[in-house]
Amino acid sequence: MSTFNAAESAAATRLIDLALAEDVANLGDRTSDAIIPANGQGQATFIARKPGVLAGMPVVRILLEKLQPRVQLVEHRHDGDALEPKTKIATMVGSMRTILLAERTALNFIQRLCGIASLTRRYVEAIEGLPCVLLDTRKTTPGWRMLEKYAVRMGGGTNHRMGLYDGILIKDNHLSGVGNVEYPITDAIRQTRAAYGDSLPIEIEVDTLIQLEEALSSKPDIVLLDNMTPEQLRLAIKRRDAVSPKTLLEASGGVTLETVRSIVESGVDRVSVGALTHSATALDIGLDYGS
Repeated sequence: MSTFNAAESAAATRLIDLALAEDVANLGDRTSDAIIPANGQGQATFIARKPGVLAGMPVVRILLEKLQPRVQLVEHRHDGDALEPKTKIATMVGSMRTILLAERTALNFIQRLCGIASLTRRYVEAIEGLPCVLLDTRKTTPGWRMLEKYAVRMGGGTNHRMGLYDGILIKDNHLSGVGNVEYPITDAIRQTRAAYGDSLPIEIEVDTLIQLEEALSSKPDIVLLDNMTPEQLRLAIKRRDAVSPKTLLEASGGVTLETVRSIVESGVDRVSVGALTHSATALDIGLDYGS
């Protein structure tokens, strides 16, 4: 059975409450209340219409646990499973009024999360066989970060930091606020180490090979190479190997399905892709009644 951790469950519960508030308010499903018998029973099955990857079944389970009368959820597939058209995903069994009330909210969640997992899987397959970690970013839908990053993992990707609070990433905008110092990158890394010691890995973003030289001299844990060509990435790796071999190099910026393999073939250790969450298209999933 697919499961969330405690933080993901809490995030899902908050989002479900918001979804039900805007779809049901305190008035219920007026249509079903008018024409469906209060004791009417039935079932409906989530079915994939397009190929993809499953993600989000714990959301459906939490949703159904909130509604009365309760409806049983029978899972035929688990999060992370590949889906083909006509794949039966899960079946809701019980009160027809509850099933109809839950339908749109459940589909909205799993279509979105399956879309992210499916796109992530395509990126994973594009770099298959290469020793590189595929990462997401903070470019997520407000309020949905926990669930969208969960979907990335279901697609085979790896989560970057969750937020500003659990990782150090010194970006160009941070450097602009350091002040008029001779070596802003060196100074920023020094200040970060003074503040946190070794409690958090230090990552710094650079745009040029000149900036990379300065960054490597301070031996950060990770250097993010922003919008560099594969040739620049190869040069960056040579300098890293010579100056600070333990520093990981991460490529980012404008990475697409068409370019990700050539970027990774340069030899970088990590590649981060904002498109995994901000550009994923919802997967077409239907709900067939009586199935």
